[in-house]
Amino acid sequence: MSDPAWVPQSCTLPTEERPLRVAEWDALFAERLTSLSRPQPLRLRLDLADGQGVEDRVRDLVQRESGCCSFFTFTITPGPHLIRLDISVDRAHEAVLDALAARTAAAREQR
Repeated sequence: MSDPAWVPQSCTLPTEERPLRVAEWDALFAERLTSLSRPQPLRLRLDLADGQGVEDRVRDLVQRESGCCSFFTFTITPGPHLIRLDISVDRAHEAVLDALAARTAAAREQR
């Protein structure tokens, strides 16, 4: 998953900025991910442990990611001790969601 080839052509983030963005997501997952599931083939559900500034961090990343990868739909649902992040894609981007799910699971295992 270190190969940037899994990033689709429709991503408009400049190539040189991609490793930095990926590192931000990886750090969030490694630090905060408590569970992940795939309730539907085109949806990934992540539960992140809440804490000081975590919701703002998630919202900032989601906003920036939405700006370059418009095929993602993010839904943030804060709870008393966790932040649920649902990530959906259309059928054409299912492989991207598969890669993101694998990357997320790997980041969690790095703890």
